[in-house]
Amino acid sequence: MTKKVTVLDYGSGNVHSACKALAHAGAEVTLTADPQAIYEADGLVVPGVGAFGSVMQKLSSKAAGRLIDKRLTATRPVLGICVGMQVMFETGMEHGIETPGLGQWPGTVRLLDSPRLPNIGWSKVTPDSGSALFDGVEQEHFYFVHSYAVTDWELDIRPPFIPAHLTFAEHGQRFLAAVENGPLSATQFHPEKSGEAGLKLLSNWIKSL
Repeated sequence: MTKKVTVLDYGSGNVHSACKALAHAGAEVTLTADPQAIYEADGLVVPGVGAFGSVMQKLSSKAAGRLIDKRLTATRPVLGICVGMQVMFETGMEHGIETPGLGQWPGTVRLLDSPRLPNIGWSKVTPDSGSALFDGVEQEHFYFVHSYAVTDWELDIRPPFIPAHLTFAEHGQRFLAAVENGPLSATQFHPEKSGEAGLKLLSNWIKSL
C-alpha cells in the first residue's frame, strides 16, 4: 500500500523538488497546510531554507508547532529537512539574535566555525550503527547548503527509552547531519538534491511509516 506523505506548505522555498523526490521514492505526496491532512498523513515532511528566524515566523503563522506536537505525541512520523531540522531545536542564534525554535530537542543552532561559509556541496556523513535512514547508504555523500548547524547532542535519553541515532559530518568542525529519535527524524542536508543516495534515504523513511 502506497504511503501518504504530506509536505507542510508554509511558504518555504524549494518544496517542489522535495515533493518530486518523495514521489519518486514511492510516496503519494500532498503539499498542504490543512491541519487534518497534516495529522492524518502517514508521514509529515517539514522543509526549510533560508534564515532560522524567517522560517520560524512562517511556521508560527500556520500554527505549525502545535500541528507537529500533535503528530509526535501520537507517535506519527515527522521528517525535517535543512532548516526544517534546525527549527526542531530549542534556539537559533543568527547575527547575535536569538530566536526560539520548536523545542522538540534541546540545543542551539549556531554559525559553523569554518573559514569557508556557506557550506555548499557534497560531504560524507558518519551514521552510527543501527540507523534506519542510512541503511544501504552508510558510505555515501550528501548535498549540503548551510552556514549554521547544531554541533552537540544534548538530549539525555535513558532506558527504557531507545537512544537517538546520530549522524555527523564535518565542515570546519563536526556537526549533526541527521537525527533519528523515535517518530522525529531530520537531516541537515537535502536528500532531494542528493541523487540516488538521497532517494534511497527517503525511500527508507517512507518504508518505515
